[in-house]
Amino acid sequence: MPLVRVNGVGLHYELAGDGDPLVLVHGSWSDHLTWGSVVPDLAERYRVLVYDRRGHSRSERPAGQGARTEDEQDLAALIETFDLAPAHVAGNSFGASTALGLAARRPELFRSLAAHEPPLMGIVAEDPDLRPLMRTMEEKLESVRAHLRAGEDLAGAEQFVDEVALGPGNWEQLPDWLRDALVTNAPTFLDELADPDWLFLDLARLPDYTGPALLTNGTESPPWFPAIISRLGEALPRAEVRELAGAGHVPHVSHPEDYVRSLTGFLDAA
Repeated sequence: MPLVRVNGVGLHYELAGDGDPLVLVHGSWSDHLTWGSVVPDLAERYRVLVYDRRGHSRSERPAGQGARTEDEQDLAALIETFDLAPAHVAGNSFGASTALGLAARRPELFRSLAAHEPPLMGIVAEDPDLRPLMRTMEEKLESVRAHLRAGEDLAGAEQFVDEVALGPGNWEQLPDWLRDALVTNAPTFLDELADPDWLFLDLARLPDYTGPALLTNGTESPPWFPAIISRLGEALPRAEVRELAGAGHVPHVSHPEDYVRSLTGFLDAA
């Protein structure tokens, strides 16, 4: 099992393919395996790095309260350790937040940036149309948090999938390996929720990244994601905004061929 030590933490990683470097950053609850349906096609044209973020699956879980800035530092260290800079970086959900945060701080590490539905609800919190919907979402998240605090990781994971992330009935449709990952990584999600900055991004610094950026949301996702993407698109000088038809929060799992087509089209142009 390949591990690389960065910032005092052992991270599981896998490299595949040849060509320009492409780093894929997974979201909360999951791990590198969520990219499994798209890596073979991407590796035909790119040198693809996937990894488990700290606290997830095969990577080490440090003690104490974590912060998204640590994930950003890990991503930077991986790019530098494997001599990938400047790299194409694509992130999903919390992984997209991580990639955006690092791009604002270390733009020289990026050749391009693709972000799908970062959960940066803090940057649209004042939108009066979204406020009632996000209040309901926050109540559901608090219920998930209560399950996780009580050690009820399975109940918390199922509620998160069905009531927050994907919609009713989706838990039963997930493959066994993904359900197992969700339960295994539940404690790290509780840690992420405790980071006071997890919902926010400094939009004033985002224009420091002047490279190509692809910002996407799924047509089946909650309405705060298009609003978040719109705000980010206004802040990034070279942003392209797209909707992925029929997709939701994890298009590389639900619509892998469409995701690869969208991403590689953007990378070709970049």
